[in-house]
Amino acid sequence: MRIGYGFDLHAFGSSKPLIVGGVNIPNHQGLIAHSNGDVLIHSLIDALLGAVAMGDIGAFFPSTKKKYKNVDSRILLKKIWKKIRLKNYCISNIDSTIIAETPKMLPHISLMRLNLSIDLNTEMNNVSIKSTTSKKIGSIGRKEGIACQSVVMLLKDKKNFFK
Repeated sequence: MRIGYGFDLHAFGSSKPLIVGGVNIPNHQGLIAHSNGDVLIHSLIDALLGAVAMGDIGAFFPSTKKKYKNVDSRILLKKIWKKIRLKNYCISNIDSTIIAETPKMLPHISLMRLNLSIDLNTEMNNVSIKSTTSKKIGSIGRKEGIACQSVVMLLKDKKNFFK
């Protein structure tokens, strides 16, 4: 078994749509980022990469590359997951916490879980997503952005383990 942790934070201030967990969430501002700024998926990618000691999201998708400008983060997640699957790992579980004062995430969490379960080819009950506020403390509390923390547990795929 392998465990990985990821964190991401982006500030509001973009005219792009607000995308979290692959869901377009109505909001007056999007997040400032080279890609689409999906904090949930970015933290999850880092957690997955950390679990298999493959570095971080920036090593694979640097912000200096124009081809990643405004890219859908779900595409990046699928690419990373394909690399990890080649190492014969499967997902035991994912646990993510979105930290945002605004907008409310709860109405969108079911669709986020569905998106991640599809992209990672795992059962939806292996994907936990929660949301909280920062109780009006710090930059998140001042509604300046959104953060996310993710933890994953990977297991060697038993059907491929003894090959």
